[in-house]
Amino acid sequence: MSVRFVIDALDFVRKARKHRAKIWVTDLSRLQVFLYESKGEIEYQINGVIDRSGRPYLQIRIEGEIQLCCQRCLGCLPHTLSIQTSLLLVETENELTHADEDESVDVLLAAVDMDVQDLIEDEIILSLSISSRHREGECDIFDADQYKYKATEHVKPGNPNPFSALKKIKKT
Repeated sequence: MSVRFVIDALDFVRKARKHRAKIWVTDLSRLQVFLYESKGEIEYQINGVIDRSGRPYLQIRIEGEIQLCCQRCLGCLPHTLSIQTSLLLVETENELTHADEDESVDVLLAAVDMDVQDLIEDEIILSLSISSRHREGECDIFDADQYKYKATEHVKPGNPNPFSALKKIKKT
């Protein structure tokens, strides 16, 4: 298990601090439900910055590869992470509500004990598609011929086709 990095978010920004580290995929417990297997590591960088308007931001960059579970074939789906985001920090719930009205800005309530690993895990989960899957025809188990119905395979010589009655009804 990797060492948790906890920050006072506003102090981190005021001091223009930077932090870079790696997290093992196995340490991201909420991400596990999306994964085919838990191997590898995620590299991240978090910077505290103040914009031209004097507003505090956390800039986050996340790189790595995870093995998602394809929702079509349930096989392994390699997924490259390349996430860059900026989060505006606010101090009160009222500011959060007001700032959330602007959809062009991602807003986060600043905390004195913000767990960076949880923040990184949140950003990874938010970046995933609703239903991760291979492109059409790329699943490991996909075989189009396997799913074609062949009526002649199920009809024995001398027995009438069970669907012939339906065919007569359909014509009437």
